[in-house]
Amino acid sequence: MTNPEKAFMENNSQSRRKFISAMSTMVAAELLLSIPMASKADSIFKPDETITVGQIMDRFIKEVPGGVLKQTVDNLKSGSPDMQVTSIVTSMFATVEVIKKTIALGANFIIAHEPTFYSHEDDTSWLKSDRVYQYKSELLNQNKIAVWRCHDYIHRLVPDPVSSSVLKELDWMKYADKSFQNLVTIPDISLKELIGYLKSKFKVDEVRYIGDLNQNCKRVLVAPGAVGIRTQSSAVNYYKPDVLICGEISEWEAGEYIRDARAKGDHVALIVVGHIASEEAGSLFMIDWLKEKFPSIKTQFIPSGNSLSFL
Repeated sequence: MTNPEKAFMENNSQSRRKFISAMSTMVAAELLLSIPMASKADSIFKPDETITVGQIMDRFIKEVPGGVLKQTVDNLKSGSPDMQVTSIVTSMFATVEVIKKTIALGANFIIAHEPTFYSHEDDTSWLKSDRVYQYKSELLNQNKIAVWRCHDYIHRLVPDPVSSSVLKELDWMKYADKSFQNLVTIPDISLKELIGYLKSKFKVDEVRYIGDLNQNCKRVLVAPGAVGIRTQSSAVNYYKPDVLICGEISEWEAGEYIRDARAKGDHVALIVVGHIASEEAGSLFMIDWLKEKFPSIKTQFIPSGNSLSFL
């Protein structure tokens, strides 16, 4: 493994999002949103055997190279390992809306990819008197719903299933580098045409970009999530892509870096598609995994959707 590739792998497995891409066009069934906080619908799904939250977590972790991590954000955000699972919801974020839809389904276990309480570590010490946190926490506790974040573990599977999912969605698996699948060499296309293609595939209305819309794009580096400027810049330097596609950036970091790189004369563009659109396919992978390993438990993917709107 090359040093830049090793560095970005290590970076993503700790405090940054992994350098991957994912997206899903699947739409969950329409469910009621207005659910009283303390009420719970009768379960639609009736598992044939008793399976606990902890058993599902352990089974997944058992398949991950290296096994249990000493330091990870992948822990329970609510509920306990001993809870018997009625049915499961997977989603990018365990938002209040997703929680209410989970209640409507009669499910009691949410497997989310991203934080529940507004920071990477889900540190709630600063939120104790916050009314939004209190509402969400009570919604989970009163309805006895467990939430497990599966972020570090899923990205440690080989190959990374989230990264593979986006490449399949973009129909780019056939163009992926055999030693590093996030680097793809696609048929020559203009930056404008590439942006249109991504908007169509990712089902987003707008993206942010830096570059000449008429420039050619062939060598593409796919980096969804929020991997950070050190990973982004080192990867651009090492792989020398025509365009870097990422989930999100700090504008004063990667945005300025790419702008200066272009001013220097480098042939590189940037497309920012959004964090959620870029990683949501991992939740769909989890659905398939659950159906294979625990076929008696009903599962449902609920998209969390984008938190931001654009005018």
